[in-house]
Amino acid sequence: MGGAVTEGGAVTGSAVLLARARAQCIAGGVRCAGAEEVVARVFAVQAQDLEAAALGLRARAYGLTRTAVREALEERRTLVRGWFMRGTLHLVPAADVHWLLALYGPRLVSRAARRYRDLGLDEDVYARAERVVVDAVAAHGPLTRAELAERLARAGVEPGGQAPFHVIRRAALAGLVCHGPLRAGEPTYVALRDWLPPPAGPQPAGDAAVRELVRRYLRGHGPAAPGDFAAWSGLPPGTARRVWPEPAPYGQGTEEPGTDDRRPDEPGPPPDVRLLPAYDDYWLGWRDRDAAIPRDFVRSVRPGGGQIRAAVTVNGRAAGTWTRPRPGNVQVSIFAGGPDRVAADVTAEAADVARFLQS
Repeated sequence: MGGAVTEGGAVTGSAVLLARARAQCIAGGVRCAGAEEVVARVFAVQAQDLEAAALGLRARAYGLTRTAVREALEERRTLVRGWFMRGTLHLVPAADVHWLLALYGPRLVSRAARRYRDLGLDEDVYARAERVVVDAVAAHGPLTRAELAERLARAGVEPGGQAPFHVIRRAALAGLVCHGPLRAGEPTYVALRDWLPPPAGPQPAGDAAVRELVRRYLRGHGPAAPGDFAAWSGLPPGTARRVWPEPAPYGQGTEEPGTDDRRPDEPGPPPDVRLLPAYDDYWLGWRDRDAAIPRDFVRSVRPGGGQIRAAVTVNGRAAGTWTRPRPGNVQVSIFAGGPDRVAADVTAEAADVARFLQS
């Protein structure tokens, strides 16, 4: 299995950083053909903010448009937004939704049990509320959270707090509903069985599902160790160690078409500049989440409180941050001492962000 290393892995520093950046399609000239290809490569894109997720796809693809992302989500339905790794919203391939829900759903429901009780969602109340949600989306979906909350209020669920969200989320974790199309910028929910076809064949389960998740993780994040996978997946470190493959020859796992097949310790390609969005998965894929940020500028990218700012990377290393002070305008701030030779590439990337947002 490509890219697997032990916790005390033999290769370190810039070699690992560049290999990981290539695996993430943000260095070495590596870009994918479209949104589905990006997600197939990196497996999951954090999607708490759907526009940020789309910008993350743009950074990893050739000439991607917002329309193409929407079509993948809403027309082809090849990508699905749901709660998976770490209980956080991600975009994942539609073909993987069912086994991921079987792997994560029971864990995340169990983890939230105390929160359910605090909200008055005991099993009897939840069972009634779930029926309301399932029947509503089947008969009238897609429905927004507000529309579902209105219906849940008739079943005794307080509409103004967090209870409706947790009912909807739990129904999604059970594989009953899923995110549907946006409506005026608002997420909607639909019946999963109506939105996606049933699985095409046998689905991995138990340790086999975790092994498949490891395989997919390493494809987009290797080289990595069990602790890295545990931090990314939210699964217990012991589970990661139990299914971890034997260490593979260094550099395997980044052999996809279009990638650079040189060893990372050989002379590298020209500087590759990308503008990554806020909360990009690149900053969340390993146990050491600051490894790709110069020490003096960690707080510029990760100011605290769980925030992760939009960042400029050069060959996978943070070189600055960027903002959109107004529509159509991208403002870049390169860190002091940053590489001057990439100014033209930064300008081109900023222009591509503006192009994407207007597409």
